[in-house]
Amino acid sequence: MHGELDDNAVGRIFRAESGRSVATLIRVFGDIDLAEDAVQEAFATALRKWPADGLPPNPGGWITTTARNHAIDRLRRETRGRELLGEAAALSPGAEISPIPREPVAVEDDRLGLIFTCCHPALSPDAQIALTLQLLGGLPIEEIARSFLVSTLAMAQRLARAKRKIKAARIPYRVPEEHELPTRLPPVLAVIYLLYTAGADGPAGPGLCHEAIRLARILAAAMPGEPEVAGLLALVLLSDSRRPARTRPDGSLVVLSEQDRSRWDRALIEEGQAILRWCLHHNRPGTYQLQAAINAVHADAITADQTDWPQIITLYDHLLTLAPTPVVALNRAVAIAEVHGPAAALSLVDALNLDSYHPFHATRADLLQRLGRTEDAMAAFERAANLAPTEAERNFLRLGGRAGTRRGGVG
Repeated sequence: MHGELDDNAVGRIFRAESGRSVATLIRVFGDIDLAEDAVQEAFATALRKWPADGLPPNPGGWITTTARNHAIDRLRRETRGRELLGEAAALSPGAEISPIPREPVAVEDDRLGLIFTCCHPALSPDAQIALTLQLLGGLPIEEIARSFLVSTLAMAQRLARAKRKIKAARIPYRVPEEHELPTRLPPVLAVIYLLYTAGADGPAGPGLCHEAIRLARILAAAMPGEPEVAGLLALVLLSDSRRPARTRPDGSLVVLSEQDRSRWDRALIEEGQAILRWCLHHNRPGTYQLQAAINAVHADAITADQTDWPQIITLYDHLLTLAPTPVVALNRAVAIAEVHGPAAALSLVDALNLDSYHPFHATRADLLQRLGRTEDAMAAFERAANLAPTEAERNFLRLGGRAGTRRGGVG
């Protein structure tokens, strides 16, 4: 048993538990840097002790208690220690230092409060995502930097600025009051969904998808009466159910219409659809619930030809009333093409202002190709490829242009 507990195993535990520990220590001490440093020290201690002593019964509780002790020792050595504890009390009323780990539900409350801190409107959207990845996802700065396609130094500076802003503005580490939720909840949902799409569509890969699903589960468990929160969880689960079929063994992409549906994860589909049914029962539709419903229609189709495209158009019509964005209109046009033909869809697509969005050009290319306008289609495929964020997508799109066959979209 001990021999199996190598550095990689401890690293996996760090990824799973660091967010909980950091969130609890931030609540107690009111200082992000102190919390991060203490948790890092606790994991360094774990690397020394666990391979010899074995895994403790509650690794997360062990890490939190050890990190708390490191933080207290550090504060006792520093002249500002008592001042810091005073600031912590102001930021987190009722917080107290105790050697007894709190109940799991309370720990989740700490993480939930930290999500809202990371997604505070005083911070830029990029800073919100990066902080969430670092503090709650446990991702190293190098990995976050790769996700944003920036240098490690630039990302470290961005994170440092965000933390200074939280401290200077005295942004509290708490879940907002109920009357604040209508304005504070949407940015949190948006950040979690952006994390998912960054993993699904960008160079960061499935790691970000897993983190987004984990955070969505935390949020849904802590806010069980919010249909839009549940809708977000249903959406990422249904989207992730198709991930095994999106690529071939060589890494090349597979369009939705050509995916092997036997490879879709039925457990995720069933869970997502059950959550969606609960949402619909509450009759408080929102953008994430509607997107989840669209994904559920795809999941219901045994073959691509059996997809209920008229139902998808109806759902997009509802979505457009809540979120009248060009991206939603583009996705609706894809459904229009399946019911009313590529010419009707192309007229809708050409009216959109999405020149820097590669799915716009990929959709145009597909429609042009279906209309027999091969030269125009090849140019659109090339434009889409030049804007695509990953090598796999660039190869996929250029192959579409060369092959002169319909490529469709990756679902």
